[in-house]
Amino acid sequence: MSKYSASIPKGTRDFGPKEMQRRNFIFDTIRRVFQLYGYQPIETPAMENLQTLLGKYGEEGDKLLFRILNSGNYLQDIPEELLHEANPQKILPYIAEKGLRYDLTVPFARFVVQHHDELTFPFKRFQIQPVWRADRPQKGRYREFYQCDADVIGSKSLINEGELIKMIDEVFSRLNLKVSIRLNNRKILAGIAEYIGHSNQLIDITTSIDKLDKIGPEEVNTELSKRGITDEAIEKLYPLLFLEGDNTIKLKKLELYLDKVPIALDGINEMFAVLKYVMSFEVSSQIIFDPTLARGLNYYTGTIIEVISLDADIGSICGGGRYDDLTGIFGLPDVSGVGISFGADRIYDVMEQTNSFPEQISTTTQVLFVNFGLREAEFCISLISKLRARGISAEIYPESSKLKKQLAYANSNGIPYVVIVGEDEINSSFVTLRNMTSGTQQKLTTEEFFERMAKG
Repeated sequence: MSKYSASIPKGTRDFGPKEMQRRNFIFDTIRRVFQLYGYQPIETPAMENLQTLLGKYGEEGDKLLFRILNSGNYLQDIPEELLHEANPQKILPYIAEKGLRYDLTVPFARFVVQHHDELTFPFKRFQIQPVWRADRPQKGRYREFYQCDADVIGSKSLINEGELIKMIDEVFSRLNLKVSIRLNNRKILAGIAEYIGHSNQLIDITTSIDKLDKIGPEEVNTELSKRGITDEAIEKLYPLLFLEGDNTIKLKKLELYLDKVPIALDGINEMFAVLKYVMSFEVSSQIIFDPTLARGLNYYTGTIIEVISLDADIGSICGGGRYDDLTGIFGLPDVSGVGISFGADRIYDVMEQTNSFPEQISTTTQVLFVNFGLREAEFCISLISKLRARGISAEIYPESSKLKKQLAYANSNGIPYVVIVGEDEINSSFVTLRNMTSGTQQKLTTEEFFERMAKG
């Protein structure tokens, strides 16, 4: 019998104490910004009914949904002819009614519909939870990862887009990361599809041009042709995607091309308005209007947002957009929303590559008390209780071991201070404080010690 090898599924990761302290730094930073702008926390279940999830992410997204087998004898309801046919796609609806959530936006739309009588609109919510995608694991792409979402629903005002972009700017400023915020509008893309004579193939066009950065223009051309886009249409398409100049110039050039396409002009006007709000909010990050930006989610109807790191080549680390009727599919029509989603795992990878984490967040315990025996431990425990009451993290080494071993424990765990208390210290009410960074030691009264620790 083969020996079991302890392992985890591909595309997932374990996180030790050091990683968790760093991840929590990211989560706490994002959470503080969300709360600063008036967003309220909610949570939704890890699993949703498949009918909630299917059809919301496009054909590619549906393929990446993790399905959960029904409990019990999940084969009993499958018609016998389907079992013999052995077609997985036809069998799936009989054996899996639930799936792990693919993102946080669709479950949020379901939440809004289910609880709309309890909510005050516009409703601003944030959510920090894991999502799952049956994707091929690769650098910066995982099967389980965290998203940090903020959405405002029940308002069509473009001031919401401006504020969300400012929130993106604020978060990455606090994380000390340089980013480029790329913007587009789904109505502009719809107008482009109409302009080239393929308005009924918007999804085909956006799915293809969304891959420009990854596979290049020639491969995108090939893909567009396979999807039935004519060579003449492709020739008309490219001048609109690769415009030169600043944001205003590019939009005005686009306006000249699309002056007879009303939906495109609506999108261009919305883009001008969003850029004005961005200026009002004094966003310091780089803002680029990018007509090639498509993002492959079918539910976007207006503004599209994507953020890339200027410090590391890792793909999108934040994105979002406007969805005018996502709740309509759940029976609550005409409720417009807009939101953003931070990819915490990719942000972590960028910060690790660029050494952007503050040093102090890697330490949980600030003070370790050496254990020399029962009497000394009792004295130390009294001091530890007083430190903890002051909000200072402290611990005592559990066993009475050699000093060298206890100091090694402090070093391994990055504990900056060690307190040594022996019989002499107890009798004189002093402690010996050792700085593990410099290696220096000093004798302090207990009062002096508390004052020293309070200063950090």
